[in-house]
Amino acid sequence: MALVTVNELLQKAEAGKYAVGAFNCNNMEIVQAIIAAAEAENAPVIIQASQGAIKYAGLEWIVGMSKIAAEQAKIPVALHLDHGTSFEQCVQCIRAGFSSVMIDGSQYPLEENIELTNRVLAVARPVGVSVEAELGKIGGTEDDITVDEKDAMYTDPEEAREFVERTNVDSLAVAIGTAHGQYKGEPKLDFERLEKIKSLVKIPIVLHGSSGVPDEAIQRAISLGVCKVNIDTNIREAITGAIRKVLNEKPNEIDPRKIIGPGREAAIEVIREKIRIFGSSGKA
Repeated sequence: MALVTVNELLQKAEAGKYAVGAFNCNNMEIVQAIIAAAEAENAPVIIQASQGAIKYAGLEWIVGMSKIAAEQAKIPVALHLDHGTSFEQCVQCIRAGFSSVMIDGSQYPLEENIELTNRVLAVARPVGVSVEAELGKIGGTEDDITVDEKDAMYTDPEEAREFVERTNVDSLAVAIGTAHGQYKGEPKLDFERLEKIKSLVKIPIVLHGSSGVPDEAIQRAISLGVCKVNIDTNIREAITGAIRKVLNEKPNEIDPRKIIGPGREAAIEVIREKIRIFGSSGKA
């Protein structure tokens, strides 16, 4: 089937009280792992690519692989730009064939963030592409984007209400205590803040930096309105762990298929586990 929009998947997730997994890809093996895991769980899935992934693999390659994956898949698949930081980049991805984009104006003051988000919406809406925005800063590092812990700001519920009223964006990423990359300790999520945001904002909420967050915390966040959960670091850890194991056990192995293949299998397992935690198994 053709790529679907993230908005279509999240509307169903919100009605069904589950979340759709959004998994970052950087190469063919990760795209294959995402699809294989989602099909094994009969779950809708979001392939997402960051600026770093696009720089590494190439925009046309990311779109080409994802479109082939979606066409051959038995489950609904969306292709989403993760952390687009400029109007131009979002337009480029829309033109290339992404079914969904994120415009991350969280580093700007509220007025500028609203203006930037509305510019992207004006281009995306007429061509049926869904748009995610972000309010508040999520700590940690993702590709070229770094937010120091001291600069990480939680999302203000009243600002979230105003932002959504003035943009009518499809989904909103909020900062409630998660971070990108590997955690130094166990993250503590501000569920009271999430509950307040959801009481004021009637659109799907997105949780970034979810790798390393305890399963119970993820599930509680979903029960409070989170409909999209982003995972990247856990996939990287699974793949590199499996590759290291092969190279440690067989230091003379030179066949990339025998080195990278086990990494793909490890990624499938971790993605399947996340899908079950998110409650989206059997929801395709």
